[in-house]
Amino acid sequence: MPRICKLSTRHCRGRNLAGAAFILALILSAATSPLSAQSGSLEASDTADSGDRRAKDGERLFTTETFGGNGRTCQTCHSAQTGTISPQDARERLSKDYRDSLFLFDGSDDGKGNGFSRMLDEATILIEIPLPPTVRMGDDPKARSVVLARGVPTTLNTPALDTVFMLDGREPDLPTQALHAIERHAQATRRIPQPHLLRIAEFEKSDEFFSSPTLRRYAQGGSAPALPFGRTISEIRGRRFFIDAPLTGDNKTGACAVCHSGPMLNQTNQFLPLPVPAGTRFQTVNVSERDVRNRKRPFIFTNADGTETTVWTPDPGRALITGVIDGDPNADGAPFFTSLNSFKIPTLWGVKNTAPYFHDNSVMSLEELVDHYAEFLLAPLPPPFTTILTKQDKADIVAYLKLLN
Repeated sequence: MPRICKLSTRHCRGRNLAGAAFILALILSAATSPLSAQSGSLEASDTADSGDRRAKDGERLFTTETFGGNGRTCQTCHSAQTGTISPQDARERLSKDYRDSLFLFDGSDDGKGNGFSRMLDEATILIEIPLPPTVRMGDDPKARSVVLARGVPTTLNTPALDTVFMLDGREPDLPTQALHAIERHAQATRRIPQPHLLRIAEFEKSDEFFSSPTLRRYAQGGSAPALPFGRTISEIRGRRFFIDAPLTGDNKTGACAVCHSGPMLNQTNQFLPLPVPAGTRFQTVNVSERDVRNRKRPFIFTNADGTETTVWTPDPGRALITGVIDGDPNADGAPFFTSLNSFKIPTLWGVKNTAPYFHDNSVMSLEELVDHYAEFLLAPLPPPFTTILTKQDKADIVAYLKLLN
C-alpha cells in the first residue's frame, strides 16, 4: 500500500503547478478518512488472506489469545472435548494449577477471585444481566442488574447449526457473543477488531466443533440427521419417546419429541399439548421452579396493565430478556407460552458428552436428567396427558440418548 502523503496544503502552493498537481493526485489516490481507511484495509486484508491462514488465525484467537485480559481464552470455558466445563474438569484443572484462570473473576465464589467451591461443585460462572425497565428486585429495589450462576453453554454443534445463542437467547449472532464473552468474562483490556471476531466465529464452525461427521455434513448443506433406529433392545424401545407422533394411550410415544423435535432435536413440535406453536425454542421444564440450590429471590414484574406480579425464582431466564412473564415480544411472530423461567431448548445430538445439564448445571448425568423429566411429566399436565415413566422406560431413554451422536 502506498504511503499516505503528509504534506500540508502550503506545500501545494507556489509556482510549480505541475508538481502540486502530482502531489495532489497522490493524496487523492492514496488517502481516505481514518475510519474508512482502517475498515477498508482490514476488510481487504481479510478477504485476501488464504483460507488456511484464516483458519489458523481463528484457532489461535480461540485457544491462546487473551486480548490483554485476565488470562482467559475462549477455550478456558469451552473445552475441545465437550465445548463446556464440568465439575470434574474444574477439579482436574485445580489439581494441576490452582492459579488457573478458570477460577478468577466470575469463576470464583464471590466474583472477585475469592474461593472456588461453586466451580468445583457445579461448574457455574457468575453472569450479570441488566434488569429490563419492567423488572425490579424485591430485596434490592435500587438494583438495575442481577448476578446469576449459570452453566457454560456447549459449543458442540451450536455455532454452525443454531441461530439462538446463550441460554436465554440474548445474543443476536456469533461475533457479538464472542465480543461480549471476551469483554465480560475475559476482561479484555484491548480493542477487539471485528475481523478477529469473525475469524473466531468461523473457527467455531470448523470440524472439531461437531459431535459427528453427520452433523458436520448437515452444516455444510447435506441432509438433515435422522433418528437412529437403535441396535440394542433398550435403544429400540427408547426411540419411541423421540419420534414425532401424537400423544395417545400411555403418552410415551413422542413424549420427549414434543420439545426435542426438528433436525437438531431442539424445538417444539405440533403435538405439544399446550397453546404453543411448533418450532419454539424456549420452555420451562421446572428447573428454576424446583430451585434445588435454594437461591430464590423476589423479582417484581410490572405488567402491561400497570399491575405488579412478584415471582420468587433463582433465575427468571428468558423473562429477563423480554421483560414480561407471558409471551415474548422479541420473538418475531413466534410467541412463547411463557417467558418466566424458560430457557433455550438444547440439541440432543452429542448430549452424552455435554454434562452437566440445565441452565444451572443442577443435573450431573443422563440418569439424573431422565429422573428429573420423570417427575416433570407428572407435574405440569393434567390427565390424560400425564406420562408415567417406569424404571425400564428411564433406562431405555438413557440408552437412546447415548446413541444420539
